[in-house]
This record gives sequence, C-alpha cells and structure tokens, in this order.
Amino acid sequence: MQQPATDASEYEPRLVSAQPSTTAVLRATVEQKDLANFFDHSFGMLAPAIAAQGANITGPAFGLYHGNFEDPLDIEVGFPVDRQVEQKDDVAASTLPAGRVARMTHAGAFDGLPASWNRLHRWVEEQGLTARSFQWEVYVTEPSPDMNPDDLRVELNVPLLD
Repeated sequence: MQQPATDASEYEPRLVSAQPSTTAVLRATVEQKDLANFFDHSFGMLAPAIAAQGANITGPAFGLYHGNFEDPLDIEVGFPVDRQVEQKDDVAASTLPAGRVARMTHAGAFDGLPASWNRLHRWVEEQGLTARSFQWEVYVTEPSPDMNPDDLRVELNVPLLD
C-alpha cells in the first residue's frame, strides 16, 4: 500500500480546528492487555452493523479514550458515518467533537504510541493549554498482519478547553 504524500509538519504538534463527526462505536472498559482483541472484535462487528442500518463509513477507524491511559481503559472504537445509527446490540451512536485540538501524526509501530502521546501532552502543557478529559487516535493507514509496522500512521488528537 502506497502511503499518501505527507507534509513534515504533520509530525509536529500543532493546533487545528476539528469539525464534529457523527460516529458508530462500541464502548467498553478494557484492560490494556485485551486492547488488541477489543479492537479486532469491534471492527468485526461495526462494519456489518453500520451497513445493515443503511449508513456508510466516511473515514478511517478511530479509538477515543475517556480519561487517562490507565488500566482499565474506557474506550470507544468506531468509524465516522454519514448519519446517526440506532443503538443495536453493542453498537451505538456517538460523535467526535468540534473545537480546538492539539494534533500530531505518529509514524511507526503501535508500541511507539505511548511516547508520541507523551510528546503531544507535554507540548500542550508547554503551550500553557489545558487538555480536556479525553483524546482520540485516527488510524490513517489501515493496519494489517502482513504490513511493515514502519508504514503505520496514526493521527493523535487532544481536545482543548477554550
């Protein structure tokens, strides 16, 4: 899979204005050791559930973390969709919020994500900004078992209090 052309500045923390996005999600409290299984389970359930309701996925998958990155994690895994879905089984409607966001792109394997998150949160503090109590990551490149982990790109987002 060829990577999209990138601007080097996307790998540096920056402020952006995020637009709201309607989403379809599975939300759960998950131990970190079970996170990969929860993602796999969620992706397996979400795509058919979204299609069954006549909605369409409009962008890459994401994981939204409520609170800190502490065990257990309160997480929503989902996709942006073109209309609100109805609650059915574990699939629910949610949103990614609008507003000011500190953002940067993580390049490389998932095991490097904690360092990238720490870098972004440190930058927020250095700028004198205040983070809200949640954050989300967007999986710009779709992970697959046979891909080179160095090709992964994950957009990190820390919403800010005004």
